[in-house]
Amino acid sequence: MDGGPPGREPTLNVLGQPLVPCSNGEPVTGFYRDGDCSTGPDDLGRHVVCARVTAEFLAFSKARGNDLSTPVPAFGFPGLKPGDRWCLCAARWKEAFEAGAAPRVVLMATHQKALDIVSLADLKRYAIDLS
Repeated sequence: MDGGPPGREPTLNVLGQPLVPCSNGEPVTGFYRDGDCSTGPDDLGRHVVCARVTAEFLAFSKARGNDLSTPVPAFGFPGLKPGDRWCLCAARWKEAFEAGAAPRVVLMATHQKALDIVSLADLKRYAIDLS
């Protein structure tokens, strides 16, 4: 394994390569709020899919009870806007995919644990980092 932080899963992406950061810090994403989609045993939602959110996805997520666009200053959350990169729960991305509202993904920044829920083929269809 790669000797990542204690208690976290190995930091490999869906392509089997080292996980790269999902965001540059604005907004700070990731379950651990460190900019990448690392995961571990305490991340029950598996926030492992690095996505570039869209207005359509934000509306979809809000309709499903997870409002990601409204700021929550008490938690230091600025609210997301279209174009922001965010580590999404793999199950929510899959739900959006099945509803035709999935945002594009960054494969190099999407943790391999996403493959427990989403197929690589589906992720590749929405990849923004494949040439």
